[in-house]
Amino acid sequence: MGEEAAYTFDDLSVVMGAYNEEEAIERVLEDIDRVTDGRAEVVVVDSSTDRTPEIAREHGARVIEQEPQGYGVAVREALLSATRPVVVTTDCDDTYPMEALPRFLDLINEGYDVVSGDRLYHGADAMPGLNRLGNHLFALLASALLGERVHDTTTGMRAYRREVIRRIDWTENTGLSAELLIRPLARGYRVREEPIEYRERAGETTLDPLQGGLDIARSILAVSIQERLRPK
Repeated sequence: MGEEAAYTFDDLSVVMGAYNEEEAIERVLEDIDRVTDGRAEVVVVDSSTDRTPEIAREHGARVIEQEPQGYGVAVREALLSATRPVVVTTDCDDTYPMEALPRFLDLINEGYDVVSGDRLYHGADAMPGLNRLGNHLFALLASALLGERVHDTTTGMRAYRREVIRRIDWTENTGLSAELLIRPLARGYRVREEPIEYRERAGETTLDPLQGGLDIARSILAVSIQERLRPK
């Protein structure tokens, strides 16, 4: 960043999409508050029918309610609604370690444009076996198409410089998490995959692993081809 001042927690937005996560979201928000000393902006885009939005508001989050339209629609809205220069995505199910936020911010200050949490580095033993296998296959597919090795294409925890988010048109829904890694890599942004621990989720998942997996694989293929054909 040259002579620019280093980013601090006052420059950080933590954003997430939520759908019926009342069992876990309070812990996630408490962890963000604890790790950042309450200084980070928190944005939750919510489509829930349970108490998720009420809990989020009680903990100081800015809640944007929308009709259920899928993972990517919610997360894209959350990303674009962030007002601070560094934006971190996470999930509301308590699987991601908010303790990694200071490390992610340090790496952005070192000059990276995107810092992507690599759940598979430590084995991701808390992840269901079928999901873990699928994520390894997604990474191999993306690596072959991009011509460089990537390790975890579908992680939900990443840090971005906000200008990266604003400069790219995001098109995917179920496959948005893969798109959020592939397009910056293909366009030459500095991307760092950083190992993180991954915990067993709290509450029930709403994603069909087979249909979701097919949708993600299609997104990886489509986005990679689009980026190869994109005028330089």
